[in-house]
Amino acid sequence: MVSNDIPPTARWLSMSKLSSSLLHWSGRILTITVWSSAVLFGLYILAFYAAALYQGDMQRWNGVLPRLYAPGAATATTGIGVHFAAGGIILILGSIQLLDSVRVRFPALHRWIGRLYVLACLLAAVGGLVFIAINGTIGGPVMSVGFALYGLLMGWAALETYRYAVRRNIEQHRLWALRLYALAIGSRLYRMDYGFWVMFTNGLGHTRTFDGPFDQVMAFFFYIPNLLVVEVLSRTGTY
Repeated sequence: MVSNDIPPTARWLSMSKLSSSLLHWSGRILTITVWSSAVLFGLYILAFYAAALYQGDMQRWNGVLPRLYAPGAATATTGIGVHFAAGGIILILGSIQLLDSVRVRFPALHRWIGRLYVLACLLAAVGGLVFIAINGTIGGPVMSVGFALYGLLMGWAALETYRYAVRRNIEQHRLWALRLYALAIGSRLYRMDYGFWVMFTNGLGHTRTFDGPFDQVMAFFFYIPNLLVVEVLSRTGTY
């Protein structure tokens, strides 16, 4: 007869290892899901806006958000066009930059992609700010302030990420890179949040002119919580 008695300490260690393994793989699955979603959305942005431009059907831009395109507003259109094009590149390159396998095994590739990534972030920030300065936003002052702050923070994070990389301050470089990525995925989260909100609440607090209570919260909510998460991780040393 085989005894099934297992010492409590051995049982606890076994359960601890199982929990750690499950947590590890859950984290990896979540990371892969987030990154793959960001990459796919980045490709979608590039394909959608480039196709509309190539086909000469710029009004399709307004199907995403009203007043993005207005005939005769060449500077504003160029600004928002650069913003979207760079935004698609950001989502693709940002996900690659956070991969340890690329950063450790191919440092030269990591550096060159990083330069392109930072440049794309700056272009996205400047393009969006130019559009807001000239055209404003459909949601009015609250949306304009929220989106302008988003652009300023992205530009700042991009410059700091590059500055600390040049100084070889890896810890600060990594922290600012995470802040930059947290901002970069904001565009994806903005659309996801709206999709889920409309699905579950039938658009409560949302208006077609994007100036309802929910719209005004969303003008800041799609990026500020992301930054707070990074700050919490940095304070606890878990990033």
